[in-house]
Amino acid sequence: MSAPAAIAAIRAIEALMRDDRGRLLAALISRLRDFQLAEDALQEAAISAISHWGRAGLPASPQGWLLKVALRKAIDRLRGAARDARKTADLTRLAVGEADETDPEMIPDERLRLIFTCCHPALEPKSRVALTLRLIGGLTTAEIAHAFLDNEPTMGQRLSRAKAKIAAAGIPYVVPGPEDWDDRLQSVLAVVYLIFNAGYTQGGTRDLCDEAIFLARLVDGLRPGEPEVQGFLALLLLTHARRAARVGDDGATVPPGLQDRSRWDLAMVSEGVTLIARAFGQDAAGPFQIQAAIAALHMAPGGIDWPGILRLYDRLMTHQPTDVVRLNRAVVLAEAGQVGQAVAALDDMAGGMEEYQPFHAARAFVLGRAGRRDESIAAYDRAIAMAPTSADALFLGKRRREVAH
Repeated sequence: MSAPAAIAAIRAIEALMRDDRGRLLAALISRLRDFQLAEDALQEAAISAISHWGRAGLPASPQGWLLKVALRKAIDRLRGAARDARKTADLTRLAVGEADETDPEMIPDERLRLIFTCCHPALEPKSRVALTLRLIGGLTTAEIAHAFLDNEPTMGQRLSRAKAKIAAAGIPYVVPGPEDWDDRLQSVLAVVYLIFNAGYTQGGTRDLCDEAIFLARLVDGLRPGEPEVQGFLALLLLTHARRAARVGDDGATVPPGLQDRSRWDLAMVSEGVTLIARAFGQDAAGPFQIQAAIAALHMAPGGIDWPGILRLYDRLMTHQPTDVVRLNRAVVLAEAGQVGQAVAALDDMAGGMEEYQPFHAARAFVLGRAGRRDESIAAYDRAIAMAPTSADALFLGKRRREVAH
């Protein structure tokens, strides 16, 4: 095997495992019903491909080749471990259905079933996130551990337990039926949103925001026309479009209304606005659609429509009457000129929010608008001391100085 041929084979495998790993794994798991066996077999097939393709060149269908060889590797493993009738039946089924796909378009796309399995409510939320990133996103255990501030052995154990629980609990490898679709879809979107937020706040060796957008596009493509999926994708795009403008040249966080719009990804903004308009046009607005519409109004060319945003928060409260939504609504009340109502709303929330930094930041802003200077400054001091990043602390410090002067 020549060095150039070996390099070409390695690059081809790297590209396939980056772009098609999720689809290949989903097809394998659909046949094997064993997550770990599917992962191991695909890895062994990839190693074999480097040697085989380096000698013989790339096959006509690299994806089909990998799937066929991975299934053979799995059959060999099952044959070596066969001890009972069930294993023998598995071998028979696999031997009859062994991959004969030569065209990648003939490989069934089972990723939607895999996503719903990874995001099953029987698994704890962090395990759903980790499993989705591993099997669909293709992140390594080390990359997932880094993103969630865990060590690699701990994350590896979490992944192993999640796979074992799927097998032991008999979690079905299916797309939910119409009666369960809405609830289960929300579970999937919540997992992808956690992935996006992890990328937004923590960074890492892989851009988790991009991974989340990839997953949202995947769900949208596999289940087209779902307005809540369209709204969810729009929310991610509109948020991510501002990433280059979120921090100013002085290192301080910049809110959307004050950002340098020339730093926004305008193509991403346009796609997000188009998606949310299409989703709202179906007259079935769910929480992610409403949040996307709020993001779009924050970015409107003619300035921020605070009364419009307030109306959307009132709608969001019917879906998510949470403290976070109430807190954001109180800030919008103040921005819309209803400062007295904003102060009253925050006073009603004060009891259980003492350890929540955004509450003190919101209270400082609203009290400043109400002319209660000393109380506002004290709240800013508390918010700055609890700020999660130096950029947020710098931004709050600037607002504190505005109130003080």
